[in-house]
Amino acid sequence: MILEMRHLRLIRAVADHGGLTRAGASLHLSQPALSHQLRDVEEGLGVRLFERVGKRMVITYAGSRILDHSRRALEIVERAEAEAKRLASGAGAVLRLSTQCYTCYHWLPRVLGPFRRRFPQVEVRIDAAATDRTIAALLDGDIDLGLVFAAKSDPRVRMTRLFEDENIVVMAPGHPLATHKIVEAEDLADVPLYLYAAPLESSFLYQGILRPAGVRPRQVQRVQLTEAAIELVKAGLGVSVLARWAVESHLKTGQLVGRRLTSGGYRRRWSAATLGARRVPEYLSAFIQLVKEGPGVLGNPRMKVLAGRA
Repeated sequence: MILEMRHLRLIRAVADHGGLTRAGASLHLSQPALSHQLRDVEEGLGVRLFERVGKRMVITYAGSRILDHSRRALEIVERAEAEAKRLASGAGAVLRLSTQCYTCYHWLPRVLGPFRRRFPQVEVRIDAAATDRTIAALLDGDIDLGLVFAAKSDPRVRMTRLFEDENIVVMAPGHPLATHKIVEAEDLADVPLYLYAAPLESSFLYQGILRPAGVRPRQVQRVQLTEAAIELVKAGLGVSVLARWAVESHLKTGQLVGRRLTSGGYRRRWSAATLGARRVPEYLSAFIQLVKEGPGVLGNPRMKVLAGRA
């Protein structure tokens, strides 16, 4: 390719100023340097762009055609550069995010409040469709931030530790499992179980707790809405495994009973996933910090804050 952006700016400057001296000054180039570049462009294109008439530079027909294209191209590029600088400052920026669990969409609005007060010019877009493929969506450029608790190590992804929470088995007060102090994996084999993930093999509960114990529940139904799962459980139709903080209010009123899953519990360590090679803008760092302060923001001391990289 013969024409470069510097050549387009050169042609525009010479045409606008009508001479090499003032054009060179506008481009911060000496007259000899500008003259040399112009000669190279003309030789490369095989056509004269300007005629030297005394001290004036008169544009040729070929030059005028190139100038028209140059102005349009430079306008597009300069507009793109201006938008990039505006986005880098946070003005008009868009923060796209997704989480690895649907329950997170319940506490995200309480994080968005303080974030928007600090960065009112940043639009936050939540991509719930990427919940089942958070890291893949990040690597594909579909989102800027993934909130995850189970992700394979990838050198392309930077993980920042956030907090730790616990999932518990929830049931109606009259359910047979409510008499248990601890629910073991085997106890879930014969009860209707409501889970977010489908098929069962894609469930982190199955991979981390049930499968190692040799348990495959006979009745599993996918329910993606936390509220729907809670209502089904309240009706005594089955049990679910949900984050304790997501059902805390129902436990306090006695509408639900929660029991630890296995003696060791079923805990999740959450991290913020961003592209490792990317320079994280200030607003994204601030959002991650707000999520990390989740126990304080959400008023839930059961969520333990984690430090450092994952």
